[in-house]
Amino acid sequence: MEVKTIGVVGAGQMGSGIAQVAAQAGYEVVLLDVSQEALERGLGAIRRSLAKFLEKGRITEEALEAALGRIRTTLDLEALGEADLIVEAIVEDEGAKRALLERLGALAKPEAILASNTSSIPITALGRYSGRPERFIGMHFFNPVPLMGLVEVIRGELTSAATRDVVVEVARRMGKTPLEVQDYPGFVSNRLLMPMINEAVEALREGVATKEAIDGIMRLGMNHPMGPLELADFIGLDTCLAIMEVLHRGFGDDKYRPSPLLRRMVQAGLLGRKVGRGFYVYDEKGNRVG
Repeated sequence: MEVKTIGVVGAGQMGSGIAQVAAQAGYEVVLLDVSQEALERGLGAIRRSLAKFLEKGRITEEALEAALGRIRTTLDLEALGEADLIVEAIVEDEGAKRALLERLGALAKPEAILASNTSSIPITALGRYSGRPERFIGMHFFNPVPLMGLVEVIRGELTSAATRDVVVEVARRMGKTPLEVQDYPGFVSNRLLMPMINEAVEALREGVATKEAIDGIMRLGMNHPMGPLELADFIGLDTCLAIMEVLHRGFGDDKYRPSPLLRRMVQAGLLGRKVGRGFYVYDEKGNRVG
């Protein structure tokens, strides 16, 4: 199967990034969200990202314009009926994904592949909701998508080898390195990353060290580019909590129990950089100011 058109559902940080790399790879892209405002924000993020690539000499002006010209936005789910591959990149909530995938499975053309950018929810369950489990797969990109080289490729219990092969080729054409993992809670990336972040939150809650010290130790001592608390702000504390809850339910092991502090911060709306405040404070451009 040849993929020519890719649909992306969700124009947020991840969805807009996926749309950008797909367009840069030469695919026609249909980007969908629930409001025109969300689509405009997503297109704005794509333009800014491409402009940075241009400024650094990584792309030409012609390539920038060509990529933008391949992206079409829509509020109408039916517009995805023409897509050969549809990537779901909405909120990390199984109920919301189920409702969307049931609709996508019904309207997508029979040969189309559906993929989820979920970072933790079981692909086998999502594939069942889609009504086409053989043509359903996990395609987990990393933030920021235009810069990060990895795509976790996750086959569900019934995902066909042919579906896997198509998605691997698409990822490679996007300039990514696809690595296949099995369908376990959190896959590999978040099974390792989220407990570290959660433990950093617990260390802060217990008063082991200040947030600056915790992040500094991991940056300077472990050579991490970003400390775990700052990284949690970058990811979104609500997303971190959702993934920890998936791990806790999926493994039934209290070592994955979300930190009470993480839960309280989410309840308070302190979700990180996207709202201007999490463990740290950020300005309207997302720069840390406190």
